[in-house]
Amino acid sequence: MDDDRRGKLIEQYRDGYRVITEALEGITNAEMDAREGSQEWSPREIIHHLADSEMTSAIRLRRLLAEETPEIIGYDQEAYARILYYDRPIEPSLEAFRYARESTAQLLERMTDVEWERAGTHSESGVYSVEGWLEIYAVHAHEHADQIRRARAMVE
Repeated sequence: MDDDRRGKLIEQYRDGYRVITEALEGITNAEMDAREGSQEWSPREIIHHLADSEMTSAIRLRRLLAEETPEIIGYDQEAYARILYYDRPIEPSLEAFRYARESTAQLLERMTDVEWERAGTHSESGVYSVEGWLEIYAVHAHEHADQIRRARAMVE
């Protein structure tokens, strides 16, 4: 990955909190619990998912940087949604997402070329590189912001 592509992905990653808060702007209680489809998450559930995912991804990156060939363990996001009370208020999860992402963005902006080449093994997908990590998480919040907007549009 060249420096230009990396820089754009870091910028997109850093922008994730903004796109989520924009997608939530003016949200009503009905919209907060709306679903695009019966098997889709509501905006409330998406925010809790983002917090859990962001905290997990922050640790994954730190392990990739600090450990030699770490094993990154996958997790069942659907089980998290069922078990971790995703019906609760979103404010603490939104802040957890915000600050886990901000502290990680600070690392991304300081990393050396050698650090960008680091990798481990993911329990579900095999080789798991720092660059691959960035490609996944740069778009993650943006995709969920779109999902929030689509769910909100279901409320008439």
